[in-house]
Amino acid sequence: MTDDLAYKHSGITEAIIGVFYDVYNELGFGFLESVYRNSLYLALLEKGLVVEQEVGVSVFFRGSSVGDFRADLVVNGIILLELKTAEAIIAAHESQVINYLRSTSLELGLISTSVRSRRFAEYS
Repeated sequence: MTDDLAYKHSGITEAIIGVFYDVYNELGFGFLESVYRNSLYLALLEKGLVVEQEVGVSVFFRGSSVGDFRADLVVNGIILLELKTAEAIIAAHESQVINYLRSTSLELGLISTSVRSRRFAEYS
């Protein structure tokens, strides 16, 4: 991240990414998504951030609930952190996060992959 004007919530985003790398470096690769989620939850709390796990969100169509999903982590009530144990971030992952953001008041979505090539993608 370069400066506050280039990225929405860059300070929090940088903290999240830093914590992600700390967790990954300590655990290594190969665990289930739930292990990384639980570890990130604890590490983000230790960093002083407000974190919720598996936040339920409903999707509405014409006033009726038509589906539910669970966001992996929500940080400070504004950032969705979606974790993937995949080799790469693919279009389906991107669509998932974009749709989650459209269905909530969350302002920013991050996708992380915790395989050998650690990567992040940012959406707002």
